[in-house]
Amino acid sequence: MTTPPDDRSFRREMATAYRSGWHFIDLVTAIPHSGDSLMVTVFGEPVVVTRDEDGDVRAFRCLRKPRGAPQPVRCAIRYGMIFVNLDQRDHRLSEPAETDVRTISATPRSA
Repeated sequence: MTTPPDDRSFRREMATAYRSGWHFIDLVTAIPHSGDSLMVTVFGEPVVVTRDEDGDVRAFRCLRKPRGAPQPVRCAIRYGMIFVNLDQRDHRLSEPAETDVRTISATPRSA
């Protein structure tokens, strides 16, 4: 017989294994107009996905602290679907050592 994990180990596992990836939220058609928003819960954290006045889709983490400002979350749209990433680590690309580097953009086969 197995015992269920305690709350601390469950939170640690969720943080390390799942938060660092991209997670499907909904289709872009769920928020068709400027000012539309969508409230979802991703791994126990409330996230608001909204379409701004320019038509861009943005996501914000709703902090539970009193008077806390919403924290931006990385958001991407691929093939008409909205994805968010709750990982707060810095994922900026480092500058290449060489100045004559060609960039090739491609879509992975699994996408």
